[in-house]
Amino acid sequence: MLNYTIIPYEKLQKIDLTIKPEFVQAYRDGYPLISKESIVDLSSIKEKGAVLNFFDHKGKFIAKGYHGIQNKGFGWVLSLDKNEQIDENYFAKKIKIALTCRDDFFKSKQTTAFRVFNGEGDGIGGLTIDYFDGYYMLTWYSKGIYEFKDDILEALKTHVKYKGIYEKKRFDTKGMYLDNEDDFVCGEKADEPIIVKENSVNFAIYLDDGAMVGIFLDQRNVRKTIKDRYANEKTMLNTFSYTGAFSVFASLGGATKTTSVDLAKRSRPKTSEQFSINEIDPKTQDIIVEDVFNYFKYAVRKKLSFDLVVLDPPSFARSKKHTFSASKDYVKLLKEAIQITSKYGVIVASTNSANFSMRTFNGFPDFAQKSTTYPYL
Repeated sequence: MLNYTIIPYEKLQKIDLTIKPEFVQAYRDGYPLISKESIVDLSSIKEKGAVLNFFDHKGKFIAKGYHGIQNKGFGWVLSLDKNEQIDENYFAKKIKIALTCRDDFFKSKQTTAFRVFNGEGDGIGGLTIDYFDGYYMLTWYSKGIYEFKDDILEALKTHVKYKGIYEKKRFDTKGMYLDNEDDFVCGEKADEPIIVKENSVNFAIYLDDGAMVGIFLDQRNVRKTIKDRYANEKTMLNTFSYTGAFSVFASLGGATKTTSVDLAKRSRPKTSEQFSINEIDPKTQDIIVEDVFNYFKYAVRKKLSFDLVVLDPPSFARSKKHTFSASKDYVKLLKEAIQITSKYGVIVASTNSANFSMRTFNGFPDFAQKSTTYPYL
């Protein structure tokens, strides 16, 4: 267990910094990620969470943000207003706007789990807030934003009715989850699991069971599209399947058979649980604990093919025989998948790697020339 002491806002460093000329316009135009390369002199920055005021070489104010290491970034821009105070009122304003934008989700009876606050998209890089049927989950992606925890929590509690609030810390040196032993923050503790809905499909969620809760909310539209457009009377292979969410949607969409493959041993009982709470007999589906690349070789030997293949790998994964890096190995992954995709079949290719864009996908050699990209997937 790792403990961190939060520094009160009034005691945080507040530093004036000069931005190199070639970066000034991007920040003025709203580019949110702060890069080390854009700052003339970093030597005065001593603390994560320091409030940074940016000026051009003539001393004209540009923006203000905070220092917090995340991926390749050095921090995030928070405001273009020189007089803005980064305090509880500031965070309350941002959270209120985000809640208003999700009003339709809060009213929905078909979906009771969704993202309430999406980092820099809602104006605060390094922080996400997810909603699970009355419970809120805050995820901190840098030590810098965590320094504002007390203000952010108070801002959230002021604007929402909640059963309980949980948190995940993902700000170790590699951005991985920090085992806090107990991710519960306040309110009442959730059952294990709680059952939430996504487009009327049930999911078992564990809010205090390690890094992940049981579903990746950002794939909501992809799952629905698979169910509504691509699954009926098709065979489906779900690689890096985690708890089998894509497989459940495909099965409910009329897939004749789903095959879920993941290296983690716990993926089998977790996937079985998701099928069961949707009244699907797990024994009618294939749930395989295996290295995905080993399974590809097996499928080729057995001359297996699938009408629908889902590729949603982690950014980085390691097994006894293989190391997978999305930035280096995605082309190989696609080529392997193509070999076992039936003629006129569909590959749903996804990644959460920050280094990828649609341009990157379309630029893959060979693959881009043999396939059609569907941006809505």
